[in-house]
Amino acid sequence: MFIQTEATPNPATLKLIPGKPVLPGSTREYRKAADALESPLAEKLFSVSGVSGVFLGHDFITVTKGIGEWQHLKPAILGTIMDHYLSGAPVLAGEAQEEQQGEEFFADEHSDTVKVIKDLLDSRVRPAVAQDGGDITFKGFKEGIVYLNMKGSCAGCPSSTATLKNGIENLLKHFVPDVSEVRAV
Repeated sequence: MFIQTEATPNPATLKLIPGKPVLPGSTREYRKAADALESPLAEKLFSVSGVSGVFLGHDFITVTKGIGEWQHLKPAILGTIMDHYLSGAPVLAGEAQEEQQGEEFFADEHSDTVKVIKDLLDSRVRPAVAQDGGDITFKGFKEGIVYLNMKGSCAGCPSSTATLKNGIENLLKHFVPDVSEVRAV
């Protein structure tokens, strides 16, 4: 098994591509070990000293380091991922296989606007940020403000504010006149 690694715009995260599906159709983010109990893979990654976050994408894994240098952490992380896949264990356990949805908020009269926003995010934004090991999902829409959840390498990335304001906000304002601002939650 060969696991490809890629640097991300966030120096604290590393994107790993195992060459096999990780979570087709969904994503999960774990910011601490206690949150990772639904995922045997994420739980094992948190056992590597220095790992402070795990993001599971469609076909990639993003690991965030708290302490340590990548040159020391990377071999242990690669070994953990390889061992997990070779064991045949699932990425998610039991009922966790169900799609995880956070609560969204928006007024019913804005449902058409929200549909357009979600379509733009899914078709133009999410594929681009997935290339950098992250994800951006819709959280809500209120008083012209779109609230987005930054995940994986996007969370805490030095360039995420510029991406959010200069890229995503401008895109949404251009196609959706009701949008006045975009904020991360």
